Amino acid sequence: MTSLASTTNHQIRLARRPVGVPVRADWSFTAEPVAPPERGGVVVKTLLLSLDPAMRGWMNEGKSYIAPVAIDEVMRAGGIGVVVASESAKFAIGDHVSGALGVQEYASFGERQLGRGELVGIDLRVGSPTQWLNVLGMPGMTGYFGLMDVGQPKPGETVVVSGAAGAVGQTVGQLARIKGCRAVGIAGGPAKCEWVVKELGFDACIDYKAGPVKDGLKAHCPKGVDIYFDNVGGEILDAVLTRLNRHARIIICGAISQYNNTEPVRGPANYLSLLVNRARMEGIVVFDYAERFPQAIAEMAAYLKDGRMKSREDVVAGIDTFPETLLKLFRGENFGKLVLQVAQA
Repeated sequence: MTSLASTTNHQIRLARRPVGVPVRADWSFTAEPVAPPERGGVVVKTLLLSLDPAMRGWMNEGKSYIAPVAIDEVMRAGGIGVVVASESAKFAIGDHVSGALGVQEYASFGERQLGRGELVGIDLRVGSPTQWLNVLGMPGMTGYFGLMDVGQPKPGETVVVSGAAGAVGQTVGQLARIKGCRAVGIAGGPAKCEWVVKELGFDACIDYKAGPVKDGLKAHCPKGVDIYFDNVGGEILDAVLTRLNRHARIIICGAISQYNNTEPVRGPANYLSLLVNRARMEGIVVFDYAERFPQAIAEMAAYLKDGRMKSREDVVAGIDTFPETLLKLFRGENFGKLVLQVAQA
């Protein structure tokens, strides 16, 4: 077992619940010694953390699909790490793993946690560490099961996805194309739109910063929208609702445009389009599909290997930069999956 004597674990904890956009004062920066693993447990050194829009919701108190982060608790975050100390037969020192490591340099997992599958091994021959946080990780799984199970795409249908240059969006559009659909993205800025079309192979991309989204939908979805994968909510959701085809499916993954509101979340104004078009709107929470992750990972890894799918990550170094780096998501500044590098592999 590796000696952890005199090793310090730097952590970022939730100091108070943010009002609107989180600020640095909403966090506390703490340090504590790293304890050796308990019997049957492991200690993991954090290498990379996934920064996701959902983290903003976890900071709020109230009922949701997962308990909120408690005050003074280490901020919840999924990540990739390496086992540095082990008293478990399941993991050896040097194993690369994925799990809810939290925004900290070291994470400890007890025997019960390991028994519940809270830490899983990853194979770096299948994908790079950053890909395991993107296409092969939670964003990729969200895109896969949201599109395939909730959206149920059929060849020839038109799939529209907002946040197309982000983590989930890039997977959804590429997967739609692989399944024989027409893929239309919505993203902010000409650089992102160009990348979505030229590099990812979308059929078109609407720049919401350049003009009304409804005009772009008319131009690029002349036959209407069969599936809409929503990552942003708000005005863009309303615009897409006006273009639905009969029996269209809307997947509600997130509403990043609403997460920092100080007023109640704005609901869809054009929801009666669901009635007129006999359409449906359904939410996706990726944890519901955990037992089927291996199936999806194998399929997506094959697409990465044969070049039919690409995975782009936006990596920012330094755990101390977490408060500011997280805000890139809400400003639309990240290009690809936003990843915080905590330590070198």
